Amino acid sequence: MTKQKEWDPVNYSVYIMSGQEKIKCYIQGLIVVSLVLWIFYQSIISILICSPLTYFYVKYQCKKKCRERKWELTLQFREGVQALVAALSTGYSVENAFVQAIKDLRLLYVDETMIIQEFEYIVYQIQMNIPAQNALEDFARRSTVDDIKNLSEVFAIAKRTGGDLVKILRSTSRMIGDKVEVTREIITMMSSKKFEANIMAVIPIGIILYMKISSPGFLDPLYHNIKGILVMTVSLVIYIVGFTLMNRILVIEV
Repeated sequence: MTKQKEWDPVNYSVYIMSGQEKIKCYIQGLIVVSLVLWIFYQSIISILICSPLTYFYVKYQCKKKCRERKWELTLQFREGVQALVAALSTGYSVENAFVQAIKDLRLLYVDETMIIQEFEYIVYQIQMNIPAQNALEDFARRSTVDDIKNLSEVFAIAKRTGGDLVKILRSTSRMIGDKVEVTREIITMMSSKKFEANIMAVIPIGIILYMKISSPGFLDPLYHNIKGILVMTVSLVIYIVGFTLMNRILVIEV
């Protein structure tokens, strides 16, 4: 007897790192935090006190992974909708169209791919007598991707009003494709700006290191005294705020 697959629906708004990823990320964060704190304070005590800041680095990386996963899901979803439209156009019912779409998607992706997993879960829900529009709505709610939300709403309206589902889905698929291409162009144009932003983020650290190497002792008044610590703390806060704002401006939401 074949063991039935156990489903654990993914919440795409939360990225849970594996143990190996988490250890790697914490090590990277500790190195970054320690390097920055040493440059600004030259104190082991400051590194020990502020080492918990590594948590925020890990949190930032989780958000970054989350955005990347949503973008990948959007690209896969476009292929999934096209496969679904193709299946419906050949006369399959909605329920069987998802099954056929999975077969087509397996020619493009491996079984562990997000869109195949999600379509399989939709098929499972349909077999459990859950309407297809409800299964899609659940997928849209968990993904928080606008394209999936829009398709879910259009799909529900078409099923409720008896509209031409194939025509509506084909039009929606075309719109998703156009949006993906525009987003790709924006990402391409922004890549150079991100590179410039990364250079700008390194420059303040580079200036301090250059002055330390080229003029030993010149920055000594900024270390190991109250006034120097206050000056460096203000500088560090400005640096962190600037880095955070720069990253928020360059983030492209899917």
